[in-house]
Amino acid sequence: MASHVVMLPPLANPTDRAERAVLVRDGFAWVAFFLPLLWLLWHRLWGEAFVAVLLFCGFLLLGPVGSLLAFLVGLYVGLEGQAMRIAALRRRGYRQWGVVEGANLDDAHMRYAYAAFDEWLEPEPEPVIGMAPVETARQHVMEPAPSLGLVSYGRS
Repeated sequence: MASHVVMLPPLANPTDRAERAVLVRDGFAWVAFFLPLLWLLWHRLWGEAFVAVLLFCGFLLLGPVGSLLAFLVGLYVGLEGQAMRIAALRRRGYRQWGVVEGANLDDAHMRYAYAAFDEWLEPEPEPVIGMAPVETARQHVMEPAPSLGLVSYGRS
């Protein structure tokens, strides 16, 4: 099963979020690898497409070595294309809801719908403007344990 990052649109009411949520599959994008420029334009990544065109043109002027470097641009877009999509959505005001797993995009949408059903029933509370924050009792917060890479080690 593939994991999909759920990005919610800005200022949408809870019932519209399900319809307007964007799910971005986490993983290698084969189409982006073979057709990087078209993939970037399809996903409205204009700045990234402009940089890719400049790199392709510059590399192709170098001859055979430039062809290898142009291949590496396609490889980079294939590897990092989905992360570029998520970054572009964040710039547009979308926020990350979470990650769902699904065999395909429709399955991931259904899993998101089931997981977010409670959120749709309850609207988000409106922020209170002009109120001073209330001082609360200081809570003891544990420092994170030292870790190396993805493995965290408990305190001794």
